[in-house]
This record gives sequence, structure tokens and C-alpha cells, in this order.
Amino acid sequence: MKILVTGANGFVGKNLIAELENKDYDEIYAFTRDSKPSLLEEYTRQCDFVFHLAGVNRPNSENEFMEGNFGFTSQLLKLLKKHGNKAPILITSSIQAEKDNLYGRSKKAGEDLLFNYYSDTDAKVYVYRLTNLFGKWSKPNYNTVVATYCHNIARDLDIQINNPDAELNLCYIDDVLEEFMRALEGNPSKQDDDFCVVPKTHNIKLGDLADLIKSFKESRLNLSIPNMEDELTKKLYSTYLSFLPEDQFSYDLKMNTDHRGSFTELMRTPERGQVSVNVSKPGITKGNHWHHTKNEKFLVVSGEGLIRFRKIDSDEIIEYRVSGEKLQVVDIPTGYTHSIVNVGERDLVTVMWANECFDPEKPDTYFLEV
Repeated sequence: MKILVTGANGFVGKNLIAELENKDYDEIYAFTRDSKPSLLEEYTRQCDFVFHLAGVNRPNSENEFMEGNFGFTSQLLKLLKKHGNKAPILITSSIQAEKDNLYGRSKKAGEDLLFNYYSDTDAKVYVYRLTNLFGKWSKPNYNTVVATYCHNIARDLDIQINNPDAELNLCYIDDVLEEFMRALEGNPSKQDDDFCVVPKTHNIKLGDLADLIKSFKESRLNLSIPNMEDELTKKLYSTYLSFLPEDQFSYDLKMNTDHRGSFTELMRTPERGQVSVNVSKPGITKGNHWHHTKNEKFLVVSGEGLIRFRKIDSDEIIEYRVSGEKLQVVDIPTGYTHSIVNVGERDLVTVMWANECFDPEKPDTYFLEV
């Protein structure tokens, strides 16, 4: 299948082409504003499907609105007609097409061209009035407020919040791509008014959006993990990470060190507990305590260790030998005093999960030798 993508270097275009390639579409005609005009003649003759994503939303002059959103669409359709090519066409319009402004009128004019083209040729047309898109590869101060906030907050730059109670309707790029793949297969999500829609969108207030993105930056300090059960939070966090400065992908953790080794917290969640990394020097024993309710999982990833248990009202000692050579999770039940001993000749490295974050006011940890 030969697929023409106009606006191929834009936010949606780059993501779409990457997804088409992931799905093994290998004849993609990528057309950009820098492409030779003669290529459009060739592409419109050969293509089997058109993703018409090219458009203008922040021009240098007002005339560019109509030239980019109406003029180029008109040129594209004339070439398809010239070659008798009735390939389905998907066009990305905007919710601004409902408004009486220069940009909205130009997008509405492009839509009307598509619907008239359908009437003239009976070729399938899919018109999407997209709302506020966000995701990786978007541009700050251009595509979306989400991109601007992510870019600026990641760099400690100021952000502007004119009305924190303003409601935003956001649409994630991966949800757009999923819908576009359905359209490519001839199964778009349609409304009663002949427009197509991306079924999944999210609502959030502008102030809440800013606070949420700020919390992503703060999570490196407080070790919190955003609530990934919330779809919008999950998508926004992925978007935020894509805007990190390339020299700031890594960040330091506080290592609590002494002669025995180190203990370092990696992440904390209020509902899923915390994850830490424990390093023990050869011959060192750590632990020798028990818990009422707190429970843990130990995973030795390097070195050799011996995890020992004793029920607090028993003399019987239970032992589990563990090694980084064979990854094995050991549950630490409540009511058992327990310890971990480095019985090897190099550092013992253990990933530890606890079902609750450590609270110095309620440690639920009681010293008792195994």
C-alpha cells in the first residue's frame, strides 16, 4: 500500500510515519514544505491513501492561513482528480473550524473542499476536527500548551497561567495514531454529522495541568511515582519525559552509606510502597528485625546471600540461599524476624520492595536477632 503523508515533518506527521513503519508499511511518500513540487504530482498519481496533515497555524502573515489550509488542499485535490485517483483522504482539521477567526475560517474552507470533493468523486474522505493534541515531538510555544509547560518546567523557566480554571480538552498523540490506523483500514470512528473523531480525549483545568507537570519534576526529589492508573497522568508523564534536556536524563539518589555498605531509596508511591537498593559488604549481616504489618520482597541481583527467618515465638531457623546467578524473589512475611547475610566474596546487591513507605513516626520495625 502506497501512503502519501503531507506535513510529514510536523508533530503528527513524524509520529504517524514512525507508527506506519512500525506496522511494516514500507512505501510511504513523505511530503513536506521543502519537498520539490514535482514530487506531489508523482505521489498523487501513485498513492493508495492520503494522510493530509499539512497546514498552517502560526504564520508570518495572515494570508498564509488561507494559502496553507485552503490553497494547498485545493492543489492536492486537483492533482488527485487529474490522475483519476480515488484514494481515501484523511485530513486533520481543528475545533477552531467552528469559530469565526482567520485560522478557523481557513480550516473550515479546507473541510468544505474535502466534502465537495467527495460529492464530485465519491472518494472516501475522513475529516477530523482535532482538539488540543499533546505527546512526544510536539513543539513548545507552537503546538500545544502541554508542550510549552513540559519544556519550561523541565528547564526551570516561567509558565503563564491566564485562567487556572479554564477547561482544556486534550487528545494524546498515540490515541490519534490508533484512530488513524482504523481509518487506514476503512473503519474510522464517525459522528452523525459526517465528521470523524478520536474517541478518547481528556479534560483538565489549566491550573491542574500546570500543578501536575510540576509534580513530575518534583518527583526526582521526593522519589514519588505518578499515578499510572490515571490515563491522563500516564500520558502527560511520558510527554514530560520527552522534553527533558538531554544532559539531564539522569539524577542522583541519596545513598546512606557506612562500613557495612549502603541503602538507597529508589522510588516511593503512597499506594504501592517503596523500592530500595541495599548493598552489603562481604561478611556483613543486615536486618535482624520483624514487622507487624509491613511486608517486603527481596531480590538479589548480584553476589551471594543467605536470607534467614525465625518466627518470633519459635527457635526454628529457616534459610534461603540466594544469588545474582539465579534471580529469585523471596517474600518477607510478617511475624518473622529476618536477616540477610553476604556469604560471598564481593558486594551483595539486593533490590528491596516494601508494601508501605517508611514512616519514622510509625516504623513498624522491631529489633530481634534471628
